Amino acid sequence: MDWMLTAILLGAGLIALSILTSVVAFRFGAPLLLVFLGIGLIAGEDGLGLVFNDAEAAYFVGSLALAVILFDSGFGTRTQTLQRAAAPAFVLATVGVLLTALFVGVAARFLFDLPWLYALLMGAVISSTDAAAVFFLLRAGGVKIYKRVRSMLEVESGSNDPMAIFLTVLFIEMIVTDRSQGLMTAFVYGFGLQMGLGLLCGIVGGHLIVEIVNRVRLEEALNPILVMACALCVFALTAKLGGSGFLAIYVAGVVAGNRPLRAAASLRRYQQGMTWLAQIVMFLVLGLFVTPSEFGAVLLPALLLGLFLIVWGRPLAVLLCLLPFRLDRSVVAFSSWVGLRGAVSILLGILPTVMGVEGADIFINVAFIMVVTSLLVQGWTIRLAARWLRLIVPSGTGPLERVGLELPGNPPHELLVYRVLPRSPLMAQVARLPEGVHASLLVRQGESFAPAQAWPPQPDDLVYLFAAPEHVPQLDRLFAQARDPDGHDGDAFGEFALDPQARLVDLADVYDVPELLASEPELTIGEFVSRRLRNHPVVGDRVRIGRFDLVVRGVHRGQQITDVGLSLAGRGLPTRAPWR
Repeated sequence: MDWMLTAILLGAGLIALSILTSVVAFRFGAPLLLVFLGIGLIAGEDGLGLVFNDAEAAYFVGSLALAVILFDSGFGTRTQTLQRAAAPAFVLATVGVLLTALFVGVAARFLFDLPWLYALLMGAVISSTDAAAVFFLLRAGGVKIYKRVRSMLEVESGSNDPMAIFLTVLFIEMIVTDRSQGLMTAFVYGFGLQMGLGLLCGIVGGHLIVEIVNRVRLEEALNPILVMACALCVFALTAKLGGSGFLAIYVAGVVAGNRPLRAAASLRRYQQGMTWLAQIVMFLVLGLFVTPSEFGAVLLPALLLGLFLIVWGRPLAVLLCLLPFRLDRSVVAFSSWVGLRGAVSILLGILPTVMGVEGADIFINVAFIMVVTSLLVQGWTIRLAARWLRLIVPSGTGPLERVGLELPGNPPHELLVYRVLPRSPLMAQVARLPEGVHASLLVRQGESFAPAQAWPPQPDDLVYLFAAPEHVPQLDRLFAQARDPDGHDGDAFGEFALDPQARLVDLADVYDVPELLASEPELTIGEFVSRRLRNHPVVGDRVRIGRFDLVVRGVHRGQQITDVGLSLAGRGLPTRAPWR
């Protein structure tokens, strides 16, 4: 009986300590994964003496937690995000992972003097990036990068784990069966089976989850549990059939998250908590499993391999993958630097032990050292890299509160609460709320007013709004503190405002830009910019015209440009659009 109480005390205590120490990470921008791993190490065999060396249990807990994280990652990926970045992100998530594994494998062959299959297995173990680490650091550091760049990194990080897992299992099976011939055949067959079946089961599973939730009337508190249980069934059944369960559960999340779903707002809140718990448990378990006293024999070559991955392996793979997309050099460089390694690499480092690979301890030890190296070198420099590469856009305060609403007819509206900052553009008489956004309440010095009674708002007012999610970026700008007297941030969004309905020929005459006349001069400015951005404009996008940049300031429903700025080239952040 005592052991049960002790286990509960230790488990709950470690989770509570991890959550409390995360406050420090948020304050100083420290890599949160490193904090959780550190607590696991302190509590482990070389620290407080907790012994946990069950590889199968560690891999089981890690796999279950990863499945929960991947489903929530897919559930939160919007269709607009996929449209912006699907092609380059999925190339990075597949070809990029393969190239990274090959490059790191070649380096590991010489640094550790391993057989080729062992070296390639080492590369596969460390080949995927960690989305949670990347976006926690961006949020904690107060860094807001262009949506196109962020979307690409988000989709890549959420979808590259299945490829890394597939490569790891493939090389392990070849080692265990002592079969080095037919590598290409095994790769093509295994990739087609696992990814094809994973994609198919994910699509079917996502649609089934939506149908079940929408047709079966349950207590509201039971819906999130049902959704997660069904998602895990998709994961396990796909793996049983020989497909990639991790790809299936991610795709199921994407499908379910982009279809009308009853009680979607409560589902998202529940899944956020489940995802945090899954990350904390996974990191703690992996930290407990590792024994730092065994690092000595591999420390120097592992550090060198980690630096090779950061400086050469990841950048070369990213460069080769993104060449066909003609991305800006700053985007390629930032994507290379944001390839943080995380819990998945440590989890895959356990898999050789589980599957009986001889000398498997080297993989977990090297993976752990490389992950810590990546977090220390890259984790604390992401903000500096984004600023140096001029990929930062001014971050408005954002809503103080954002509540999804379950309304009759299921309109996609949210309740948003903003605090008005001094010199906010909304305080100017010319600045108005976007069409489709409705102010319902204004709170000034503790007193409530109807918006018509107290408009325009004053500094420190709280404004309650009903709006569709696509209006949030524009509202962030309206409520943010302006840098320039005219209420716009000239560095990021252009010094002058233009009418998107004006014709190119008029713009060419007024600003003496003959380059515009070589295009279709009868187009409007909005139509021209939208075409150059492949009809998927995003706030912050830039199109270079001679010595000027046309900057997208506002977009309605993800397609129609409502506001355009004109920026002097060389004064803005990037000098051209994130990609053509």
